[in-house]
Formats: sequence, C-alpha cells, structure tokens
Amino acid sequence: MAFAALAVLTLMVALDGTSISVALPIIAKKLNGTAIEAFWAGTSFLLASTVFQPTFASFSHIFGRMAVIMLSITFFFVGVMMAALSNDFTLLLVGRSIQGIGGGGIISMTEIIITDLVPLRERGKYAGIIGGMWSIGSVSGPVIGGALANTWRWIFWINLPFIAVGGVMVPLFLRLNVIPQSLATKLKRVDWIGAVLFVGSMTSFLIPITWGGVMYPWSHWRTLVPLLVGAAGLIAFCFYEKFLAPEPLLRLSVFANRTANIAYFTTALHGLILWCLLYYQPLYFEAVKEYKPIIAGVALFPATFTVAPLAVVTGFLITKTGRWRWAIWSGWAISTLGLGLLVLLKVETRIPQWIFIDLVSGIGLGILFPSLQFQLQAASTQKDMAFAVALFVFFRSFGQALGVAIGGVIFQNEMVNKLQAYPRFVEQASELAKDAAALVEIIKHTSIEDGKLDLQTAYTDSLRTVYIFITALAAVAFVASLFIKGYDLNVALETDQGLIQKQKKEDIRAEEGEAAAEKSVVPAV
Repeated sequence: MAFAALAVLTLMVALDGTSISVALPIIAKKLNGTAIEAFWAGTSFLLASTVFQPTFASFSHIFGRMAVIMLSITFFFVGVMMAALSNDFTLLLVGRSIQGIGGGGIISMTEIIITDLVPLRERGKYAGIIGGMWSIGSVSGPVIGGALANTWRWIFWINLPFIAVGGVMVPLFLRLNVIPQSLATKLKRVDWIGAVLFVGSMTSFLIPITWGGVMYPWSHWRTLVPLLVGAAGLIAFCFYEKFLAPEPLLRLSVFANRTANIAYFTTALHGLILWCLLYYQPLYFEAVKEYKPIIAGVALFPATFTVAPLAVVTGFLITKTGRWRWAIWSGWAISTLGLGLLVLLKVETRIPQWIFIDLVSGIGLGILFPSLQFQLQAASTQKDMAFAVALFVFFRSFGQALGVAIGGVIFQNEMVNKLQAYPRFVEQASELAKDAAALVEIIKHTSIEDGKLDLQTAYTDSLRTVYIFITALAAVAFVASLFIKGYDLNVALETDQGLIQKQKKEDIRAEEGEAAAEKSVVPAV
C-alpha cells in the first residue's frame, strides 16, 4: 500500500509536467498573456523541479523521509490551487514554480524511499512500475491537456484526487523509522550555504539554456552572463562541498565509482533523448501531417506507450535473473537503431511506415528506464545510496531540461539553412526558424500556392538533423555502457529509515511469558 501511494504520486507529477504544454496557446489567449509568459508557464515547472531535488534528498537524510515527502505533497497542493485559481499569468507562474518544487521533491523521495523499503535484488519490479507510471503520465499528459484545453483550469483540478490519495495513504501506510534528534540539532546539521549555492547556481545555469534562441539569441549577454555565472557557482559549490562543508549537501564520494559515473552520464542522455522525442515528434505530426494537437499526441503512442510495458517487463526480468547489464546493452543498442530509423521520416511517409519507425525507439528507451537505476544502485555504497539516487534523478531531469534547448538550437540553425534554399523565404528565414512550435501555426495557415510544401519539406529536413544528433548520443551511451562493471545484486538491505516492523503476536506472547516467569521466581535465601 505504501508503494501504491508512491506510484500514484509519480503518475500525478508526470501528468502535470507535460499536460499544460498543448494548452498554453489557449491559456495565453484567455489570460491575455504574451508568448513569453506562456513559454515560462510551461518551463518553470521543469526548472523548479530540477534544481531542488538534491536539496530535498539532503533534508530527508536529516529530518526524515516522511517529513520531506509530506512537505513536497503540500508544496504541490499549494501550487495546484494557485495555478487553478489564477486570473493572470503572474499567479499562474508562481503556482507552476511551487508545483515544480513539490514535484521535484516527490520524484526524488519516491526513488529514495524504494531503496529504504526493498533489497537491491527485489527493486527491479518496483523500479519498473515506477518507470511505467512516469512514462504513462508523460505521454498521456499532452493528450489530456489537449482535451481539457478549452476548460484549462481542469488541467490543474484533476490533480486533486491524486493529492488526496497520496496525502492519506502516505502517512497511513508509509511508517518509516526516524533518527531521534531535536529539531535544533537537525537545523544545525543542514548545509544551508551549500543549498543556497547549488539552487542559485543551477537556476542561473538552466534559465539561459531554456531561453537561449527563444527570448534572446545565444550570443546575447543576457544568455551568456547568467550561464557563465551559474557555471562558476557550480564550481564553487563543488569546492565548498569537498573542503569546507561540515555535513555536505551532496557527498562527492558518489562520484568515486566508474560504473556509477557512467550511469549519471547516460541517464542525462536518456532524459535528453526522451524529451527531444516527446517535444519534436508531435511537432512533425502537426506541421507536416497537419494533425490536430490531440491526434498528434495519439500518433506518438507507438513511441511512447511501448516505454511503460517494456519498463515493467525489464524490471521483473532483472529481479528474476539477478542480472542487469544485458538490459543496459540491449536498451542502448535498440534505442540507437530506433532513433536512427527516425531519419527516414519524410513529408510523404505513410501511417504504417511511421508507426513502425516510432515503435523501435520506444522499446529501447523503455528497457533503459529501470536498468539504468540498477547500474547506479549496484555500483553505489549503502551509506551513499540516498544521495546517489537523488543525484541520478537530478541528472535525468537535467537532461530533460537540456533536451528541448539543444534540440531547439539544432533545429533553428538547420531551418535557416534549409529555408534559404527557397527564394520566397530567404528574407524571412531567421524569423521563421526562431520557434519550432510557433512555425507549426504558420505552416497550417500557408496555402499550397504560397509554398506550404516547401515549408513542410524544410521542417522535416531540419528535424532530421535533430534525430541524427540524438542517434549519435545514443551510440555514445552504448559505447560508454561497454565499460561498466557487473556488480552482484544479492546484497543485504541496510538503511536507518526503513519501515517500522511490528512484532508478531507469538513473539509478543513469548516475551510476556518470560516476563511473568521472571516475576514468579522467589529469590533464594
């Protein structure tokens, strides 16, 4: 029941992270918002979710898992209410950011608590189900968002049943041990300087990556300055954690293992590739195939609804066999093949063809969901497990944040070059290529006589370069995975914050009998 509560919360966060994207144009129109405000309404959730994850993990080590996950649920609930009741974009943006903080806490705490509940050998089926919940939520979100776009407040209201279930089931069934210390002692243990350094530096680093090429050019000082400041801040954070922090926010010992480091690197690539696919594939269906947003989400199902079942099956197989490297290698090999097949997509590609093409990449990416976690956890020490898992989740979210940004840069550059091959679009090339999503509407309202086919061809060719890029990343991850070491999964569960175990009735009776016998003994004179 405790695990069911965690699965429900994971599904909720995944749904909320992707459901608003399709509805943003309608929300902007109804709230009289600008395109930039709509952009931030979609981005703020992911940014806030990413930057606070390691902080929540550190806090859970000090204050206890239960306190932190309940705090995360509270943050999410407050954010939902603010966003649902907002009548302007300021309140909506604040609500989405608070939701993101809570969502980041829920996701990181879910992964950590599983390591407290279940021995490593048995985690495969649990990791597979959580991965399945995440993928179902991520791919269903755009479809649900599209269906509720005209009544957009329901995109937020539908979170309330999930919050109610999680808010009741977590404290009822997730009874975890807590290290006994006074609140004052716990507050002194918190690495406040490290937390401020990390959150501030990571925010400064991610925000310009998000707006680069959209709000400001990549060469603009508003993009470069915060990017460099953030990078410098992260270097300072690492120095402080290594040499000065009494109880570090992030234990750098989690980077002492080659297999674990490869896991961090490849899970960032996994997040980047998956988010590129989730963002740009629907745009192909909308711009080139001229499907409506909801139908474009449905058309993505071959690539996305294979992820969830494959994640669950892979998790159970790893638990059954006790071996996990086969899943890493086959997952990256199939992903590389599937992403490479996306290069074959053209303007005239028929439905059976793109269904098959999309299917393969979904299989590979689904296999990787639980197996990458085993790579990290098998290579990490028990004392560092919570920190290692939190960092793993952070790198996945970090990769997701990079995915859309890097894909956008590649798309813009290629689109400018492709459009310059058509005389009628030479002067407009830079402006048209600025935003892949905005260009969809332009293509829809362009007639055949005015060059619609030329725009669709250029769009498809530009996306092909994005597909080549993520295929190359998958190939790099496959090569890196060849250097991982095979660790045994049959290790004992060691945790200070596991479930509180209730004594069996017969043990209690035996203890009571022994106590009665001791009382009945008359001391010898």
